[in-house]
Amino acid sequence: VRWMMYWIIFALFMATETFTDLLISWLPFYYEIKMAFVIWLLSPYTRGASLLYRKFVHPTLSRKEKEIDTYIIQARERGYETMVRFGKRGLNMAATAAVQAAAKSQGVLAGRLRSFSMQDLRSIPDE
Repeated sequence: VRWMMYWIIFALFMATETFTDLLISWLPFYYEIKMAFVIWLLSPYTRGASLLYRKFVHPTLSRKEKEIDTYIIQARERGYETMVRFGKRGLNMAATAAVQAAAKSQGVLAGRLRSFSMQDLRSIPDE
């Protein structure tokens, strides 16, 4: 559980840091403060990630639990519908490619068989 809390807080930190890094990276000791913050999150003595998770993340997730569950159900349904649609499209494309390849190869085969006319076969010496 401790590591789950750490990774959730760290992921949120990295997501916000992507945007805020552009704005405040010019501050003196910015990178040192950022490194100290990550060590504070990770340290078993300070339990910074656990503190932030229990104070901010968990209450927010608890308040919005029904909305999150609704979004997960909708995403599952949309994902299934999308996979079925792309699966059908992929099978149609594969079937079309197979039919076109068969038609082309049949034309090539027929052309080669036509090239072996009786006149061509008579020109081959008997041995």
